[in-house]
Amino acid sequence: MTDVWEPAAVADRETAVAEAATRLTVAARDHRPCAPVRDLLGPTDISLAYAVQRRVIGERIAAGARVVGRKIGLTSESVQRQVGVDRPDFGVLLDDMDVSGLPAVPSGRLLQPRVEAEIAFVLAADLDTDDLDLDRVRSAVGYAVAALEIVDSRVTGWDIAITDTVADNASSGLFVLGRQRVGLGEFTPRDVTMRLYADGELASQGNGAACLGDPLAALLWLARTAREFGDPLRAGQVVLSGALGPLVPTPPGITVRAEMTGGLGSVTATFSPKDQEG
Repeated sequence: MTDVWEPAAVADRETAVAEAATRLTVAARDHRPCAPVRDLLGPTDISLAYAVQRRVIGERIAAGARVVGRKIGLTSESVQRQVGVDRPDFGVLLDDMDVSGLPAVPSGRLLQPRVEAEIAFVLAADLDTDDLDLDRVRSAVGYAVAALEIVDSRVTGWDIAITDTVADNASSGLFVLGRQRVGLGEFTPRDVTMRLYADGELASQGNGAACLGDPLAALLWLARTAREFGDPLRAGQVVLSGALGPLVPTPPGITVRAEMTGGLGSVTATFSPKDQEG
């Protein structure tokens, strides 16, 4: 029999949020994965999980971090199968997560990282109106770049349900943005094809259609969802729109390179040896 966990099953929601946030924060601080938080939140209470996410991110902002965008997670069916969930989610991008300008991705900041290739959109206008549609979303995009999202779970062994990953900021880690900026008038996101190489060997491939059918549809989903949460997308923010193919593990020392069509070019990241904290 499948258990159904209703929100009312968590008797003290405030305590559950505080305890889950502490568990995830300590895991990140101590570089030691923790047990899943669904024992506190239940496996399906999405609103409670986002409350944990907001608390964790709020603590990081209070410590000096700055919001620079969002990431959409679990947009690809192949990635959903890999991590055992069945719906998209979103997380918050902070300035200290952008490692585009570093000579190497600091492996010492990561616990159990994997990488996925994505199209990143940089917004030129706010998306805060109540009539959001694909045309409005498209007009708000300033340009797109190829990107690598380095996902990283604070939960031991990636043993996650949807509430675990949502609470854990959608299993966000770090990200790398490519240098080639392309306007939407120059390519069609859903037609982009991607090949991801790990130390020169093809490790993952896919296309824009793998991302909720169209990366712009994923952006629309996020814009509407963010507005419903009272924190709409703003001009200047980066949006990682979701994986174009399966996740690839990234142990220390590995070099990964994603190549994309549509004029997006390539984006490369080398992961430092584990003893280099970065």
